[in-house]
Amino acid sequence: MLIMIKGAWNYRHFILSSIQAEINGKYTRSKFGGAWLVLHPLAQAAVLAVVLSQLIGSRLSGIESDYAYAIYLLSGTLAWNFFSEMTSNTLSMFKDRANLLKKINFPRVCIPLIVIGTSLVNHLILMFIIISIVWCLGIVPSNTLLTLPLLVLLTISFSLGLGLILSVFDVFIRDVGHMWQVVIQFWFWLTPIVYPVSILPPEIRTLVDLNPLTAIVSSYQNMFLYSRAPDWGSLLPVALITLLFMFVALSFYKRNSTDMVDSL
Repeated sequence: MLIMIKGAWNYRHFILSSIQAEINGKYTRSKFGGAWLVLHPLAQAAVLAVVLSQLIGSRLSGIESDYAYAIYLLSGTLAWNFFSEMTSNTLSMFKDRANLLKKINFPRVCIPLIVIGTSLVNHLILMFIIISIVWCLGIVPSNTLLTLPLLVLLTISFSLGLGLILSVFDVFIRDVGHMWQVVIQFWFWLTPIVYPVSILPPEIRTLVDLNPLTAIVSSYQNMFLYSRAPDWGSLLPVALITLLFMFVALSFYKRNSTDMVDSL
């Protein structure tokens, strides 16, 4: 672990420049540039809000704001997009950087750190926009947002652990990336982003409660909509699953690291 930390520190300029290059490169030829970072999730949330606000908006309890459902949806989408982007980018990180891995000698820990940094910058920008929107809609952010960094750290760790496992398999089995796109679509609808858990029948609610992302997404929603601190008890199983993912991911990577470079 100390070797990994030392390696990352020694190559910190490489990591930071790579994060900047990836963010800039993504919008190089776009007239609106980084604005698409905000426009895409806001457009998604707006469409869902228009379609479902009358159907589900009245089911939200504990708040009488006319914009309660919009805030519920925005905060849930914020958490989901962070998880989705982190796992998808981590899954493909070795395959996308095959030439770099073969030609340049550098600590391999730099690659996940670049993925984390790029996704985190995007997340923080979108988070700032959503906090501003929520404030404009009449819900003043409370000091419960001070616990948000811990929630972000947990989301990063969970996404990274899962993504690392998938990334190792993806090097040898190229269908993994395609299968993940199917899985994540079903996972979206099993997560209470566009609906509150309270409206579900008991048998489906049990399944949703077993979903690790339910606790993460609900924590985001409770912070932004109800100004409640996260329920750390509900997040404890997520933390334990995260530790398991990280252990499995590191074991897989150490066992297959040499063969991975040859297969890229």
